[in-house]
Amino acid sequence: MNWIQTSKSLSWIGVKVMALRKTLNLNVYAPALVDGDKRPLAIVHAMERAVPGLRLAWTLSEKGGFVALPRRDEWIATERTDGGFPFLCNDDESRPVTLAGWENPSGLAVGSPPRLDVHATLPLDAGGIAAAPDVLEAIGERTRAVWGQVSPSGYNEVVSQQFRGPEEDPSATSHGLPGLLRPRYNRAAEIPHYLGWLNYWSSATADAIGFPDSARDANLISRARRTESGGWVVRLTDAPLDLGNPVHLEALLRVYGRFREIGGRSAQ
Repeated sequence: MNWIQTSKSLSWIGVKVMALRKTLNLNVYAPALVDGDKRPLAIVHAMERAVPGLRLAWTLSEKGGFVALPRRDEWIATERTDGGFPFLCNDDESRPVTLAGWENPSGLAVGSPPRLDVHATLPLDAGGIAAAPDVLEAIGERTRAVWGQVSPSGYNEVVSQQFRGPEEDPSATSHGLPGLLRPRYNRAAEIPHYLGWLNYWSSATADAIGFPDSARDANLISRARRTESGGWVVRLTDAPLDLGNPVHLEALLRVYGRFREIGGRSAQ
């Protein structure tokens, strides 16, 4: 299939094609794929089950046009573009949904092995918002993720401004958000680099950050659900995070204050 570019390249094409649309962006971090790994196809099927009527049976051409994949499952099972799996999407320009995965040579912490990064987008509308917790849980469980999150488009740019090196001033970030240790300095793979609107925390991550504590986490527990593997999907606010909303900003700051391990702040 010489018309197929790498998952990363096609993902960027997808971003450009859909640049004017507001989306919910999912990022999940998991152990890298190994030979014969069945997770890519399981991830695709799980996402389709989580979103009513979804069929991820297309990719994009170099010009951004839809290309049908009549033998999609076979292609996913054999294609290991960038050590992950190829860019997939539905064919609905009014409500685009995308999915891709690739190996990232940077581990989740100092000295940790390469990881699998899985990225997906959902429409930022009532249907996408309703499906987002199920999608995050489905992908988190099928990838055997360490942690992950879903947030509205634009939020990751805010997070990128929060990252600091060990010798840099951790203050003076936008919206008064705390400075976070750059991921390459993270002391343990189980510690999330940052918070999102919806958060997938594996059981190992929950243990590492001390969640849940019945005395301190009653509000979060009321917004959370346990996964089959013993992890959690934790929602910070009812609606997707809007940092221009004082209630949302306060909720985000409160959770950062509760879990100082997140972003490596306890080590600073």
